Amino acid sequence: MSPLLEVRDLHVSYHSRTAEVCHAVAGLSFDVNDGEVLGVLGESGSGKSTLATSLLRLLPANARVQRGHIRFQGQDLLQVSPRELQKIRGSRIGLIFQEPSLALHPTIRVGTQISDVLAAHETLGRRALPEKTLQVLSKVFSEDAHRIAGSYPHQLSGGQRQRILIAQAIACNPALLIADEPTASLDPSTQQEILDLFRALHQQLHCAIILITHNPALLLNFADRVLVLYAGKVAEIGPTREILSSPQHPYTRALLKCLPPPITEELSPRKTKLTVIPGDAPNLGHHAPGCRFEPRCPDRIAACTISEPAEVKLHPLHAVSCFRYGG
Repeated sequence: MSPLLEVRDLHVSYHSRTAEVCHAVAGLSFDVNDGEVLGVLGESGSGKSTLATSLLRLLPANARVQRGHIRFQGQDLLQVSPRELQKIRGSRIGLIFQEPSLALHPTIRVGTQISDVLAAHETLGRRALPEKTLQVLSKVFSEDAHRIAGSYPHQLSGGQRQRILIAQAIACNPALLIADEPTASLDPSTQQEILDLFRALHQQLHCAIILITHNPALLLNFADRVLVLYAGKVAEIGPTREILSSPQHPYTRALLKCLPPPITEELSPRKTKLTVIPGDAPNLGHHAPGCRFEPRCPDRIAACTISEPAEVKLHPLHAVSCFRYGG
């Protein structure tokens, strides 16, 4: 069977008024299968949000998709008409934005903001629309759906607003959910609640999910595979447990070392600093030849400064882009 989503050789750049070009996504290729959960992991500036908005052609005006293909259920989303794309957004693909305070309209009740999504994609009568809206809200709120529907965004907590964005995204039972850092602005306990909600919705809706995050802990016991993104390129991709327990790319190893110790461990009597990746993220506007991680890599060799490494298959499900594996 063909994958639900196929991304091939995707290149996305941003163009400034001074003619500078920032290559945010450079040759990205991956698949997502029906019902699969793919985690996209990387630090800030790695191209994660650009990837999310590229998939639905929601890039800002100064962005350009230079080349590539994004095939969803057999259709190339880069080639379909704006009218056809409008039918896909919100209906067959749902996008959950990172910051609910910016994504939700401040002067419209949240129930109306969900019913607007339903009205745009489904034929519902005047009586059926409010009922369906409450049904959608009940999937993300165990109680108080009526009260929540009548509230404005500022009357809700951060976790509740994030649930509203999730409700909008699942309203039409999409085949694919794209969640762009859905827990980034939430406290740890609320993060866990939102993650539990994603697990429950995945079981109920049987949809595929792309979960974009900088926190590897969110992917454990949830994502089927992890794609590690660095400077707009795939550093490593493979099964979640394998990537998180035995990372092969130097960047993946460095990223996982930056995690704080589990809160269950006894604290050291002395304060210790968290590990950081040395050096700075690459300048995507002035990329030197070679591997993009080379200036920060503890395992670099001479070949790393000459050309970019090719993807090497460690086994059919695990690939890494590094010269130390023959790339």
